[in-house]
Amino acid sequence: MAKKYALLFLVAVLAVVIVNFSLTDTVDPLVLAYSPECSTVDKAAGDPFTVKISFKNTGKTPGTWNINIAFEDTAWSQTGTPQNLTLRPGQTQTLMWNGFVPENATIDSVARLVVYYDDSSQPLNWWIHVVPGAELTIKSSIVE
Repeated sequence: MAKKYALLFLVAVLAVVIVNFSLTDTVDPLVLAYSPECSTVDKAAGDPFTVKISFKNTGKTPGTWNINIAFEDTAWSQTGTPQNLTLRPGQTQTLMWNGFVPENATIDSVARLVVYYDDSSQPLNWWIHVVPGAELTIKSSIVE
């Protein structure tokens, strides 16, 4: 009879543990709040750029993330400086990165913005299109 109650108690404890794990949110999701106006930005090699991204903690507990960005292409890439972000549940914060298109970036190449956080990455719909930086202008002319 004691074994029957012990087994019943063990099954009840196991059921409580399973229900608890199924209801517990163990992940603090980080959402990138990016705008629908994402597009391509024309820049020449050596031109500066600024990236601003808003993040929101959609989880139920505070979270801390190590975040960085990169523009990636087969011809060139540019990486930002990592930043730490701590957000309470529902809190939103905007991070900013300043960078330069590499001097050796190939004309007509297109690099896509990718956000890296912890062990995840998310490509965004922002691209830098490298355009020629040189522009020929006729300064003067003469015909004799």
